[in-house]
Amino acid sequence: MHGFGGPEVLRLEEVPVPEPGPGEVLVRVHAVVLNPPDWYAREGMPDIPPELRPSFQLPLIPGTDVSGVVEAVAADVSGFAVGDEVIGLLRFPTVLQSGAYAEYVTAPASDLALKPAGIDHVHAAALAMSGLTAWQFLIELGHDHPSPFQEAQHRPMALDSGTTVLVNGAAGGVGHLALQLAKWQGARVIAVASGAHETFLRDLGADEFIDYTKERPEEVVRDIDLVLDAVGGPHSRRFLRTLKRGGSLYPVYFGQFDDEENAKLGVTVTAVTVRSSGAQLTELGSLVDAGRIRVAIDSTFPLAEARAAHERAAQGHLQGKIVLTVA
Repeated sequence: MHGFGGPEVLRLEEVPVPEPGPGEVLVRVHAVVLNPPDWYAREGMPDIPPELRPSFQLPLIPGTDVSGVVEAVAADVSGFAVGDEVIGLLRFPTVLQSGAYAEYVTAPASDLALKPAGIDHVHAAALAMSGLTAWQFLIELGHDHPSPFQEAQHRPMALDSGTTVLVNGAAGGVGHLALQLAKWQGARVIAVASGAHETFLRDLGADEFIDYTKERPEEVVRDIDLVLDAVGGPHSRRFLRTLKRGGSLYPVYFGQFDDEENAKLGVTVTAVTVRSSGAQLTELGSLVDAGRIRVAIDSTFPLAEARAAHERAAQGHLQGKIVLTVA
């Protein structure tokens, strides 16, 4: 990217292979995933208030989620060796775009985990940001960094067989993994998506399905313990009425909420800014290898067709993740 705008600003160029610094490894990329921050950055984040908008230095290579093979290791790195297959969400959110749309990328060793042995690079890359987002919302935050959008520290609700969880946007990258993590913890899960995704979500373990094109979930469900709104944004408040007292709403894309209203309803609303974590990715990978989590792929594109991949993302209604493959 030499400027901000639509998918047309993405173009393929030759640049030098980066060199790993202290604490880093060089990864030969096999697959890289599209995430919402990629197109927010591509557009220049026009919807973010100027005081919260990160600065980007152009030209910029987008991308944060990779699966690949370790090509070189800095002298001070232990735990990884040349030839290891690895996955990672790189430097997020300290650096919102880490140059992963490329044949090679440098990565902090602490952001990496060994790739789950039972899946290919395409599926492994798709686990990174979406899997960590679902994990940090539902299972373990794993850090004490404050959110820029709220004063309250997010604390995941304990999930068990007596908990009912509603996942809005359940077919997307975060949603389909959150559904499976909630089921892993024993919860009853209601999945909300368009009707085309019903079979897919029931196969992942959804106990109940709501087609939002036919009925509004906030009008048909009540007494929910937890809503994970993987869509989020300004319309997320509509789910407050579905919660029982003591319940929680977790909007993945934070919207506007009224603390007094939340207190009156007796509910908690908190969100997470996902952070890189090789340790948590290792735990997610073990669930994949154990068959407890499946990673869904919406579509794949060669690296040279990154523009087309972004155009597919703009169409919405994804089932899983969009992945760029690197020869």
